[in-house]
Amino acid sequence: MDQTTIARFRDQLQRRAEALRAESAISAEGRSVVELDQASVGRLSRMDAMQVQAMALANEQRRQAELQRIAAALDRIERGTFGDCIACGEEIETRRLEIDPTIQRCIACARQG
Repeated sequence: MDQTTIARFRDQLQRRAEALRAESAISAEGRSVVELDQASVGRLSRMDAMQVQAMALANEQRRQAELQRIAAALDRIERGTFGDCIACGEEIETRRLEIDPTIQRCIACARQG
């Protein structure tokens, strides 16, 4: 894979990581502790707030997992192994990486499990 293509993937990964961090900062309020005082919040409203909190926490877990995959891909770029399958060492098709640049396996190895 040529350096221009790798640089394009690096930029794409860095932009996505920045967007994920921004989303995380914006959604921090939704992940905060739900007030349990029934005098200030009714039971149904509190249940709704707890459901919103649970969804926000699940979304944050997905964001953090994606950030970890991005960090691993950026590390592979720095080591010079980006685009190589971690299982067999063959080059991963650029089209596959364009769909998800955090992919670590070629199609053949991904199918094997």
